[in-house]
Amino acid sequence: MEKPCTLLVHFDKGTPAMANEIKEALEGSDVAAKVDAMKRAIMLLLNGETLPQLFITIVRYVLPSEDHTVQKLLLFYLEIIDKTDARGRVLPEMILICQNLLNNLQHANEYIRGVTLRFLCRISEPEILEPLIPSVLTNLEHRHPFIRRNALLAISSIYRLPNGEQLLPDAPELVEKALSSEQDASARRNAFLMLCNCSQDRAVAYLLSNADRVPEWPDLLQMAVVDLIRKVCRANRPDKGRHIKIIISLLNSPSTAVVYECAGALVSLSSAPTAVRAAANTYCQLLSSQSDNNVRLIILDRLNELRKSHREVMSEVVMDVLRALSSPNPDVRRKVLDIVLDLVSTKNVDEVVLFLKKEVVKTQAAGESDKDAGGEYRQMLVQAIHACTIKFPEVAGSVVHVLMDFLGDSNVASAIDVVIFVREIIETNPKLRVSMIQRLIDTFYQIRAARVCSCALWILGEYSLSLSEVEAAISTIKQCVGELPFYSATEDVEPTAESTKQPHAVNSSVTTSSRRPVVLADGTYATQSAASEAAGVAPSVLPGSLSSIPNLRSLILSGDFFLAAVVASTLTKLVLRLEEVQPAQAETNKACSAALLVMVSMLQFGQSGFAPHPIDDDSYDRIVLCVRLLCNTGDEVRKVWLESCRQSFAKMLAEKQFRETEELRAKAQISHAQPDDLIDFYHLKSRKGMSQLELEDEVHDDLKRATGEFTKDADDASRLNRILQLTGFSDPVYAEAYVTVHHYDIVLDVTIINRTKETLQNLCLELATMGDLKLVDRPQNYTLAPESSRQIKANIKVSSTETGVIFGNIVYETSNVMERNVVVLNDIHIDIMDYISPATCADVTFRNMWAEFEWENKVAISTVIQDEKEFLEHIIKSTNMKCLTPPSALEGDCGFLAANLYAKSVFGEDALVNISVEKQADGKLSGYIRIRSKTQGIALSLGDKITLKQKGGDH
Repeated sequence: MEKPCTLLVHFDKGTPAMANEIKEALEGSDVAAKVDAMKRAIMLLLNGETLPQLFITIVRYVLPSEDHTVQKLLLFYLEIIDKTDARGRVLPEMILICQNLLNNLQHANEYIRGVTLRFLCRISEPEILEPLIPSVLTNLEHRHPFIRRNALLAISSIYRLPNGEQLLPDAPELVEKALSSEQDASARRNAFLMLCNCSQDRAVAYLLSNADRVPEWPDLLQMAVVDLIRKVCRANRPDKGRHIKIIISLLNSPSTAVVYECAGALVSLSSAPTAVRAAANTYCQLLSSQSDNNVRLIILDRLNELRKSHREVMSEVVMDVLRALSSPNPDVRRKVLDIVLDLVSTKNVDEVVLFLKKEVVKTQAAGESDKDAGGEYRQMLVQAIHACTIKFPEVAGSVVHVLMDFLGDSNVASAIDVVIFVREIIETNPKLRVSMIQRLIDTFYQIRAARVCSCALWILGEYSLSLSEVEAAISTIKQCVGELPFYSATEDVEPTAESTKQPHAVNSSVTTSSRRPVVLADGTYATQSAASEAAGVAPSVLPGSLSSIPNLRSLILSGDFFLAAVVASTLTKLVLRLEEVQPAQAETNKACSAALLVMVSMLQFGQSGFAPHPIDDDSYDRIVLCVRLLCNTGDEVRKVWLESCRQSFAKMLAEKQFRETEELRAKAQISHAQPDDLIDFYHLKSRKGMSQLELEDEVHDDLKRATGEFTKDADDASRLNRILQLTGFSDPVYAEAYVTVHHYDIVLDVTIINRTKETLQNLCLELATMGDLKLVDRPQNYTLAPESSRQIKANIKVSSTETGVIFGNIVYETSNVMERNVVVLNDIHIDIMDYISPATCADVTFRNMWAEFEWENKVAISTVIQDEKEFLEHIIKSTNMKCLTPPSALEGDCGFLAANLYAKSVFGEDALVNISVEKQADGKLSGYIRIRSKTQGIALSLGDKITLKQKGGDH
């Protein structure tokens, strides 16, 4: 990131001694010394020195030189020096320069002629240019294209001067004649651009007369044609049809740059489905043909813009967009999936899901080197399939069984997404329940992540309904827990060598064990041992490639007692359901005893000294509750365990679906036309000579006008809010700025008014920035007449989401007083709210980012608002963020509130906010607002914004 740096070095750059050194080098015959001296002189002039004593020396000793480098440096020197006096009259010594330029324009060497013609583009004094014009026109017919193309540039620059039409009255005719006979691509482009800028009617006439040959023109000229058509169509809509035909013919150009520009021009000039379809197909072809990831991301941005305004047309090219998933770049893949998911409909959902399913299968074959990338890609695919099945549940059956093979994925995030997807599908698609339960039982032993195991156990406990399913689920859990107990303790009156060498192990297949002597409650000694690796499951049940220790046993031995509580709850649900579906009481009692044995063994292990850490109170209470329930079960308790939990989950899914539907409705822009708006009935118009594209465009424009889509611009009130007063009303110069923030750019449109009766000379708007802002343009000097105004635009680049400050002053001179006057401007604060927008993310993603981000800003709550929900709404409105906590979690009136907010910046940065509020006894709110982000700037800026706004008023 570019940062300003200042280094002060003592250097007497303008001393007479140095000027004399340069003069001596210029007077010598050594060419290398002359080149070095000219470079030093030019650098001194650029740094503000005048060096008037060098001019005559350069005229005498440098002008006659035949060396090309010296001649080029001479033209640089002539461009920099002042050519006029204080009154604006050309200096007398410039006559010598004119003669030298005239000689160069007639020089035998093509290079000297070409660079001299290029130099004339920088000259604005008519007195210097007038004697050179005949020679410039003569060079239009030179045999070498380098000279012709620079002659055309010189003519264009001279003609665009304030007095250019007097110097070259017939320039457009001459250029048009040269264009018709020119063969060089660059020269033709320069001639065509001259006509576009100086005589647009001639350029349009030439284009239409050669419309059939435009596809054969060189790409440089085709790019100029596209720019001209853009300008002409915006100014003259009736002729749009003829020009759009030319654009469509250029879509088959061999130049990818021309094709890209044509597609963009087509969309900006026409809303007809035919034009949009052609542009979309063109973007898709570029997407598949370009290998540069930056180019692909730019093309995807264009497709995303089309998606917002032309959904029906874009839905036709969904499969073409999906082919970009072949790129290994994760950003490209993520953007492709975002676009496609918004375009999925009943017509293409089967094709999209089938394609995503194939991509998931491909990730299985990824090598070890691509394992991490394949896991991340698989996670994106699973989330995409999940989103498709939420919108269209009927396609879930074709993918859910394939995805269940990834429950044991080494990428934990991907496996979590799969199991959450399975949990939702099994509830929303009852027809798939039987096959999904059987598949889950078959693949359960492959799961190695604790969170995935917990969710899978919940599914088994809630959706195993038949006798065979319940028995299979209980058997699977028992096998994955392994043989019990988890450790053994043998009492000895005295510790002996025998007991130490041969500890008693319950599991006969224990391969390694850890043991240590312990003192029992009665004071006797015992040896305690526990298996660190066990094979308590028969080889016929588990495949040989799997680790010998069962998954649940491994996780419980590592100290995951929350999972142990989930195992106890699942076994309790299965035993209670077995009592309902199993008529034989003996089998039920047997299953109940086995479940109790597992629970008691987990409790013993948690309270033993061998566990990595003692069992926590919550898990202990949960397991004890399950033991008591199996020993004494009532009807009400049975109903809670077997029905209420599943009903709550179904309610949560319904609420989630309702919330997503409401968000989609809120995003939909509803606009209405005004009662007195004009509507053209194209059916009553004459269609003679109109193409199909023009007819479609008329229809689409009428629809947009009828729905008020043409009136979506910001209203005047919002525009007025962005006008900032920079000076006072009593200052001699009044200035105000209209600030426009567009992603990475800030445009200041500054209006400056001279409120005095004098002419202000060398008026300059000097700006400086603080923060990650960078000025693009250098300030220019202006002359302002009495009581007149001027518009000045300043462009500023933004590189990060951080509150920046723009400050500066206006400097000017008056004719009476030669001293420079300064008017200090008010500071312009760039608000962080211009860069962030509300966004959504999954709870898992939010928690992962919260743990990963290192920058945190903690803001204490201090507000006059006394209702916690009202305070939350105020913070959401003030920070332009989205509340991820569902409304159901915020219901009730308990005096406490905790919510998560999320937003994303235009630079791709994530902003996370957690609000924890407590209502005190006196009615005031207390607590903290914590902000986390990956960068320091957004955390600090957002914290300052919240501190300013949380009082409850618009400060």
